[in-house]
Amino acid sequence: PSSTTAMAMRAQKMACTWGRLCLLLSLLLQLPGSQAKCYFQAKAPCEYEGKQFSLGESWLSTNCLLCTCLHPIGVGCCETTQHPIDFPDWCEAHYDTQTCQISVVQKANPSLPCVKSVEHEWGSAGTPEPLS
Repeated sequence: PSSTTAMAMRAQKMACTWGRLCLLLSLLLQLPGSQAKCYFQAKAPCEYEGKQFSLGESWLSTNCLLCTCLHPIGVGCCETTQHPIDFPDWCEAHYDTQTCQISVVQKANPSLPCVKSVEHEWGSAGTPEPLS
């Protein structure tokens, strides 16, 4: 009876751990900006810049990945930025590694944001918006 009870307790503990891991992974994959790419590193250590992390703890890496410790099975990381995909060809995306933000600016003058104006048409894939 005692070995059966011990086995049952181990099985319950294992199920609880896997349940937490599945919950963490599902939350990780549902970050704001669902277009973000996610990566999983099996057996990766839960360590970053000399600091150890426990199951469920997260950290932001210098390359703007939000990583979560999924010990003992590895580390899951997702991009924190949303990558713009639909903007006019007179604009370009600029990535700021300090803020982990992407902004769309004018190619001719990167200090200016890419906004709709009289000189420039704006629409899907560079096509003009329909007239009202």
